[in-house]
Amino acid sequence: MNDDARPAPEPQDIPPHSGAADEVNRQDPSRRSVLWTTAGVAGAGLGLGALGGGTASAAGARAPEAVTAAEAVAAAPPRQGRTMAGVPFERRSTVRVGIIGLGNRGDSMIDLFLALPGVQVKAVCDTVRDKAEKAAKKVTAAGQPAPAIYAKDEHDYENLCKRGDIDFVYVVTPWELHFPMAKTAMLNGKHVGVECPIAMRLEELWQLVDLSERTRRHCMQLENCCYGKNEMRVLRMAHAGLFGELQHGAGAYNHDLRELMFDPDYYEGPWRRLWHTRLRGDLYPNHGFGPVANYMDVNRGDRVVSISSVGTTPLGLAAYREEHMPPGDPSWKESYIGADRTISLVQTARGRVIRLEHDVSSPHPYSRINSLGGTRGVFEDYPERIYLEPTNTNHQWDDFKKYAEWDHWLWKEHANPPGGHGGMDYIMVFRLMQCMRLGLVPDFDVYDAAVWTAPVPLSHLSIKAKGAPLPIPDFTRGEWKKARSGMDSEKPAE
Repeated sequence: MNDDARPAPEPQDIPPHSGAADEVNRQDPSRRSVLWTTAGVAGAGLGLGALGGGTASAAGARAPEAVTAAEAVAAAPPRQGRTMAGVPFERRSTVRVGIIGLGNRGDSMIDLFLALPGVQVKAVCDTVRDKAEKAAKKVTAAGQPAPAIYAKDEHDYENLCKRGDIDFVYVVTPWELHFPMAKTAMLNGKHVGVECPIAMRLEELWQLVDLSERTRRHCMQLENCCYGKNEMRVLRMAHAGLFGELQHGAGAYNHDLRELMFDPDYYEGPWRRLWHTRLRGDLYPNHGFGPVANYMDVNRGDRVVSISSVGTTPLGLAAYREEHMPPGDPSWKESYIGADRTISLVQTARGRVIRLEHDVSSPHPYSRINSLGGTRGVFEDYPERIYLEPTNTNHQWDDFKKYAEWDHWLWKEHANPPGGHGGMDYIMVFRLMQCMRLGLVPDFDVYDAAVWTAPVPLSHLSIKAKGAPLPIPDFTRGEWKKARSGMDSEKPAE
């Protein structure tokens, strides 16, 4: 599919417009219909010039406008509906699921939905018909009726969302499609779960919040790392006060993806690599941000208020291309502007600090960092280790395995879960489907999705503004001041 790739445009800053928020939100309407085609993704048409590059000197000159733009979008618009905080699902004996996107991730995740009782896959969708048909065969092999297949064109997902026999839509597609698909699902009365990140613009995040409140449908970022065994143990320990007063945390997505991003068979076209020609900042904050936000009860007694980001020069992808890609490969037409490593500092209303990192372009063993510190001690992952007073007083790390008693009930009940990523994928799907069947409040909601994704556009703007702190919107519109439950749940009665 790389054959149709066109050269990415030279990064340009968008001239000032009457609306300062244009810097964050602008989208080229002539290409709004572009969805899954590689040719469209590779072209200039996704309208991301407003988020795109400019030279380093231009970034300095534009710094005040970047700050003004972020401040304009941070202001909460009037609420159009009622809050979705604490709103339970409707109880149902069977959860009927439609899946959009059957690539690497979707193909593996459908197995987990099919492994659960009380869940039916009613429809599947992918623009590559062979992938949709492969998924449909998995459904029938699991003993369920054949699902409807939607593979007519890049808009056929809309027909899946219109079905009357679907309760939940799962979106597993390239990032630029997440927002329109989540929006379509809610407008058609469906709850929706979306892979990371849930959208790419602040204005889109506000639209998803407003739509969720108006339609009374949940819109969730399906952040599997929140369900990791270590993450859930640390969560329970933090809420039990073992770390004392929480002070700081860190999360990351440091994962060398160079080989995969240049592999024409791994991703459906070059869509992921091309984001490095459009944004400078943290493209994938959710895996690191979500767990730490949960530890600190963000949106449930605290909220994040600002972000300051810096980034290195973009050398890694060009260097890999130089060494591995043959002359004439479409990637040679691309100009990379995304920082090899971004580092962001996020502050909360209660004075806590969260450090976020993103690096998929450099040699580095996989790490999400996943650390948490308070007045009584600290935990750090990769490798896992802990130091808590009064147990530890010798300035030596302790064995985290000693704290297995603090494992979440989900991990005690499912000690050896199937599926990828160490079982966290299964735990996430099991818990989500359980909440829907039993009519429970979901572990996280549209406000969490918006907060965990906000660093995507904001880190880009902060880097352009030479690290200037930018405001993070209060997507809850004040509901964060109310303590409420989240990931640290009690086991429900079936």
